[in-house]
Amino acid sequence: MSKDVPFYHSLIFQMLVAVIVGSVVGFLFPKFGISLNILAGSFIKLIKMIVDLLIFTTVSIGVAKLGDVKKVGRIGIKSLIYFEVVSTVALAFGLITVNVFKPGSGMNIDPTQLDVNLIAGYTTNAKAFNTVDFILNIIPSSAVNAFAQGNILQVLLFALFVGFALLNIGKRAEPIVDMIDRCTDVIFAIVNIIMKLAPLAVFGAISYTIGEFGISSLISLGKLIALFYLTNLFFIVVILGGIAYITGFSIWKFSKYLGEELVLVFCTASSESALPRLIRKLEIAGCSVPIVGFVVPTGYSFNLAGSYIYLTMGAIFIAQATNIDLNMAQQFGLLCIFLLTSKGVAGVTAGGFVVLAGTLSIFPDVPLVGLGLLLGIERFMDSMRSATNLLGNGIATMVIAKWDNQLDNHQMNKALNGEAIEI
Repeated sequence: MSKDVPFYHSLIFQMLVAVIVGSVVGFLFPKFGISLNILAGSFIKLIKMIVDLLIFTTVSIGVAKLGDVKKVGRIGIKSLIYFEVVSTVALAFGLITVNVFKPGSGMNIDPTQLDVNLIAGYTTNAKAFNTVDFILNIIPSSAVNAFAQGNILQVLLFALFVGFALLNIGKRAEPIVDMIDRCTDVIFAIVNIIMKLAPLAVFGAISYTIGEFGISSLISLGKLIALFYLTNLFFIVVILGGIAYITGFSIWKFSKYLGEELVLVFCTASSESALPRLIRKLEIAGCSVPIVGFVVPTGYSFNLAGSYIYLTMGAIFIAQATNIDLNMAQQFGLLCIFLLTSKGVAGVTAGGFVVLAGTLSIFPDVPLVGLGLLLGIERFMDSMRSATNLLGNGIATMVIAKWDNQLDNHQMNKALNGEAIEI
């Protein structure tokens, strides 16, 4: 966006106004506020309508333009190593924080008094979810079905095959590569049109959240919410900030660069809502198209630091609230289980909550019914973890691009300094 554009034309300004107005509407007219959730839901569906096509075109073109299958494998290995290290750190981060500050201590909740019906739907989904099914589900029953279901990993896998095929065909495939490349431009043009509706989506999401859950939910479990938010912010500043510093850029400038996207995902509690813009902005920031095309969609399933922090904090909070003392061996065992089950966070609806339910169902030391304690604040927790996930995936892409010498430092500095950015 050009610097001479009036501030009131800025998307982030419009969304912040939407937050204020939405909060007032939700507080004063809760029933009406709840009905406005259709605005946020419609916007997210519009984004999902185009996300799969964008991932397909970006990844297939990226692989085709790499010119070497070995490069793709190298990028994949580096990405998975990075994801696994950061995932483990995030899980441990949540575990340490909840043990130090003990937000659940003193609540003295009797598990037998909790209503199991509150979480019935989530536990049903959790029983249907396991790591083996998640891995098998990466392979679509058909290419068309991958797009029909909107499964990011299935679309990614199909796009990789198409990219490899174009790469092997060579010069004869150049017209197809050019056509897909032009389709990408059309898709981004559609994204720009959809993004004009973002303030309405934010208005609807905030009105719904305040109207549905009210301020009482924030107050009753305020200690856990505050601790979760501070833990995520500390993780962003210390861990992600340190990674960014080593890579050669400022976490503050990068966060400011993604400001519009961060506000959007925080208010809609959906990191997917900003995925198309994240892809575009990372390309503008100097990351090569192949790196962006592979790392971003893969990271949306395997690099969700905010969700991982939530998993360990949520589990130990329930134990503390119900007066269950888990020793270090039990907590380490829980951490190891999360290292496996957390990989499916993006594979199911309400991923973080369902994966937590699935994990506790195979870890009997923590009562599964205790999930009811988190249900009322799930929306507030989801907002923060979605923002952390988005920022984490952006930084991961920059890091992998730097490692593979596919990051244009001059373009990166130009973008992060806000010089003549066009989205």
